[in-house]
Amino acid sequence: MASVTSKLYSDDVSLLVLLLDTNPFYWSTTSIKFSQFLSHVLAFLNAVLGLNQLNQVVVIATGYSSCDYIYDSSLTPNGHFESNGTAGMPAIFSSLLKKLDDFSAKDEELCKEEDHEKRIASSLLSGSLSMALCYIQRVFRSGHLHPQPRILCLQGSPDGPEQYVAVMNSIFSAQRLMVPIDSCYIGTQNSAFLQQASYITGGVHHSPKQLDGLFQYLTTIFATDLYTRGFVQLPKPVGVDFRASCFCHKKTIDMGYICSVCLSIFCEHHKKCSTCGSVFGQSKLDDASSVANKKRKSPDT
Repeated sequence: MASVTSKLYSDDVSLLVLLLDTNPFYWSTTSIKFSQFLSHVLAFLNAVLGLNQLNQVVVIATGYSSCDYIYDSSLTPNGHFESNGTAGMPAIFSSLLKKLDDFSAKDEELCKEEDHEKRIASSLLSGSLSMALCYIQRVFRSGHLHPQPRILCLQGSPDGPEQYVAVMNSIFSAQRLMVPIDSCYIGTQNSAFLQQASYITGGVHHSPKQLDGLFQYLTTIFATDLYTRGFVQLPKPVGVDFRASCFCHKKTIDMGYICSVCLSIFCEHHKKCSTCGSVFGQSKLDDASSVANKKRKSPDT
């Protein structure tokens, strides 16, 4: 990472990649409207851009069946102070809102085509994390000066056990790149994915209790750059849930069996891996909990 560090701007310049949960199944059951939630998010993004003229923001919409880039401040001219005359909304966010509407419409069409009754109504977190890391890697290799990158997951949907391997791979990739993953979970359930992501990568995890004050939580906790975090008191990880989810019954388990080929986890013994088709011998079965512990303790992971 020495070559990457040498190309950084000053320590207080940030590249914030925001993963925005747009899952229609979640927003149809929550107490806060998506429009209210979005107003807090847009105000937060404008505040981040206002903290430093070199700050950059990228927004990735995370839907039920798809994810896509909907905003990149580096591609937007004229800065962030220009107003378009619509309820004081900064002009740069007009393109974000348009792309968000188009994305939501397409994602809802994809939802109708899928049999969602057999799947937990989770958003495609693994896909948006992969896109965020790809964008950051492209910035690293651009050859130009770049800000300190970090990822912020604004999530309300429950975890999808079928995404466990993909999400964990993204978390370990972020750890290798030294990119912290912050997470703000606004759902009613606990998110083991986001807790582990923030803990492993050195990010901040927080679950606001009052969503009507979401903007205050976002600005006081997640607007701080990586340099400033060394001087402020941020929420500490408490009771991180390191349990894995089995692939056979989609439930969280303490002990189980893991395929040594594809890392699929099962709560019961199987003769054959349902994911990759590997035939299990006794040597291919292991304790999922012990494997997870080995990964966290290994310096190469």
